[in-house]
Amino acid sequence: MVTLFEHAGGQEGLHRFIDVFYGSVLADPLLQPLFGAGRPEHVAHLTAFSAETFGGPDTFTREMGGFTGLIAAHRGLKINEAQRRRFVELYLAAADEAGLPADPPFREALRSHVEFGSRVAVQNSHAESDDQLHPLREVPHWDWPASADGPVER
Repeated sequence: MVTLFEHAGGQEGLHRFIDVFYGSVLADPLLQPLFGAGRPEHVAHLTAFSAETFGGPDTFTREMGGFTGLIAAHRGLKINEAQRRRFVELYLAAADEAGLPADPPFREALRSHVEFGSRVAVQNSHAESDDQLHPLREVPHWDWPASADGPVER
């Protein structure tokens, strides 16, 4: 079975998607304060993270600071629920705009991935100590739905 990474169009498809998404985040008045003026490397980092999550190469972990770096990037941001929901909304809209596959199993995997990840980010953004961080310490791996209950984290 093809991976979610392959189904999304591999590195090229995910990069196109993340580029659209990141542009929308930087232009959004609710989310822009979290991202500031943006960072040139952010699209590459988020693309690599998404690729690894969906079964592609582990470049994010090996070369880009891995999950420890991701935790550090979110600490202190104090992301609120409205920002989290808007992040999810823009992520899913970018999938449409970038032309990612629209089949329901893929879109459910995409949706559950961003819902889960955004909740982890919110928790980590409010953590004042390591004990308050979400227990996840490595890049999660998403797969195709195993049932009607949605995708399964590997």
